[in-house]
Amino acid sequence: MTQKIRKAVIPAAGWGTRFLPATKAVPKELLPLFDKPIIQHTVEEAVDSGIEQIIIVTSPGKASLKAHFAPHDKLESALSDKGDAELLEKVQRTCKLADIRFVVQNEPRGLGHAVLMAAKAVGKEPFAVFLPDDLFGAEPPVIKQMSKVYKHYGSSVLALLRVVPEDTKRYGIVKPEEVSKRTYRILDTVEKPGPKAAPSHLAIMGRYILTPEIFDALRATKPGKGGEIQLTDGLTILRKKQDIYGYEFEGTYYDAGKPLGLLKTSVAWGLKHPVIGTELREYLIELLSD
Repeated sequence: MTQKIRKAVIPAAGWGTRFLPATKAVPKELLPLFDKPIIQHTVEEAVDSGIEQIIIVTSPGKASLKAHFAPHDKLESALSDKGDAELLEKVQRTCKLADIRFVVQNEPRGLGHAVLMAAKAVGKEPFAVFLPDDLFGAEPPVIKQMSKVYKHYGSSVLALLRVVPEDTKRYGIVKPEEVSKRTYRILDTVEKPGPKAAPSHLAIMGRYILTPEIFDALRATKPGKGGEIQLTDGLTILRKKQDIYGYEFEGTYYDAGKPLGLLKTSVAWGLKHPVIGTELREYLIELLSD
């Protein structure tokens, strides 16, 4: 019987250089995506996926990330005195979303190293990884969809998205062997291949369910370009010892890792908002008609 996925790792230690100068003093993960910081959307998705404990891997100088999920007595007192119950509930909710813990990655050494930093906090149980730059409109959440594959096979599972040929150079692409509808055994991975070199059009997105053996694989992973330890390299080592599967999730993918992508995502989510969605749509129509 497979263990329940109780824990999740959210890597949030990068510099956010694509968003400079906005991220000079504000962590990229706290940039607003419509009405909440990017990372809060990710945490809420994890909670909706049944995650009980979240380990956020951060870096020196990002104390504000921890502060966002901590109580703010003065602010809460001020809102209470004003009688603003709605805003008070929103502020207090950030502290009650989940059991959130923080691990510091002292220097940026790649996604694989960031995940490895969470090894002690995760322990010897399977866990999920949520990359906050990758967001999804999916019901049920992507990790919940993937958990069915994990329960069946008891192996690591990667979220997959079918991309157009010209976009293969933007992602890690898998060589798949279909085992059932939307489910594949991963035979190989190729990092950002051109259309002719790509083994498929199935790209790895930022949601993973990983077995604890990934930590030993990452410890055995040699640093690559820039001294970074890549998660895909660790998965290659892990695949020699146990099967890895991919699931072509159902839902919409949003790239919040670059300025235009974040703007597009914010507009798309704003249009779905029950209160201001109609007003935003009317504004955009008016703007486009000028």
